[in-house]
Amino acid sequence: MVEWIQRRKRLLFVLILLGSLVGLFERWRFRREHSQDGVILTAGSRYEVDPALVKAVVWRESWFDPAVRGTSGEIGLMQIREPTARDWAAAERLLLFTHAQLFDPGKNTLCGTWYLHRLLRRYQGTDNPLPYALAAYNAGPGHVARWRSGAGSTNSDVFLRQLDFPGTRRYVETVTRQYSRYRRTFPPGRSG
Repeated sequence: MVEWIQRRKRLLFVLILLGSLVGLFERWRFRREHSQDGVILTAGSRYEVDPALVKAVVWRESWFDPAVRGTSGEIGLMQIREPTARDWAAAERLLLFTHAQLFDPGKNTLCGTWYLHRLLRRYQGTDNPLPYALAAYNAGPGHVARWRSGAGSTNSDVFLRQLDFPGTRRYVETVTRQYSRYRRTFPPGRSG
């Protein structure tokens, strides 16, 4: 056995090193994925949106990085654009509000969750408002209005087939999948 180990020292060293690197990466990923749980829970509670859904949107929009900037002026955890930020600030009666304040994770998550809540209410007359709200969050309500034709006006399966933006369809699918995953574990202590 000692002879076998002597001959394969390098291989064993590489395997141990790789195992350690995987462990470090998993620990980093876990910390990052839970780094914004507090602000997500607060926003979900305030605007009555399932925190697991908010977390899924944050996961997709920024991968939990509060300093991220989008290519069309979106900023922060939930990638908020300035018009949405102004609407939220007016609805909340926030004085001296600037779009740059949304680099603050708490404000950004409140604003994004407020908007998500509005979108979910907007599509309540459908069999499942979630795909409509997520498509609107990603591509805008104007595009959703165009895709809501015929049976797609209330049937979410038909609506999803009518999405002619492949990126928006993937967005809805990935956020929905991640939401299902988070619903099992978030918030902590949630059962099923």
